Amino acid sequence: MKFATTLAALAALASQGSAHYIFEYLNSYSQYQYIRQNTNYNSPVTDLTSNDLRCNVGGETGGSTATLGSVAAGSTMKFTADVAVYHQGPVSFYMSKAPSTAASYDGSGAWFKIKDIGPTFTASGATWDLEQSYSVTIPKSVPNGDYLLRIQQLAIHNPYPAGIPQFYISCAQITVTGGGSGTPSPTAKIPGFITGTEPGYTVNIYNNFKNYTVPGPAVWSG
Repeated sequence: MKFATTLAALAALASQGSAHYIFEYLNSYSQYQYIRQNTNYNSPVTDLTSNDLRCNVGGETGGSTATLGSVAAGSTMKFTADVAVYHQGPVSFYMSKAPSTAASYDGSGAWFKIKDIGPTFTASGATWDLEQSYSVTIPKSVPNGDYLLRIQQLAIHNPYPAGIPQFYISCAQITVTGGGSGTPSPTAKIPGFITGTEPGYTVNIYNNFKNYTVPGPAVWSG
């Protein structure tokens, strides 16, 4: 679903109220089978200094979450939410290699970004790709091993500083096989990957919104 950011869209935005969404499914598997289950229902994370930015509230470790094995480098992974995303903002995908198993990893190591989905701009305004499902390709040269695969939708519909951007996050546990010897870069720690001063974080999408850069590190093509 495409959503245009124009003054005419504000009425539709207001009617959506305060409901939210959460990514619960990986590919066609069962709910939370390979995705760490959060404990804050479908509420966002807003604190830029919180470890909850890694894998959401309650997602510090895998707990009873299974790890999807034999995920071939170059294959596609799909995250699906309970309802379609409807707050304007970019979608990003990150990976972080576990030092041992994905299930025991708290995400405190280095993260690298593998995809951004930002707005498209036309003479009539900006259009956001707001969907219920988003897909990403695992880079072909990523080294083999256990990883956290993280999806992030950054909702910037309430302009900063009057409003606070909202992070909708889920982490899947996967084991990559058939990979290469690439060195993912640049890397960043979470929290810390976004400071709160980036234009892509502080932008007012309803006022002279003509370009946009997704905050966070640059995408590694792999």
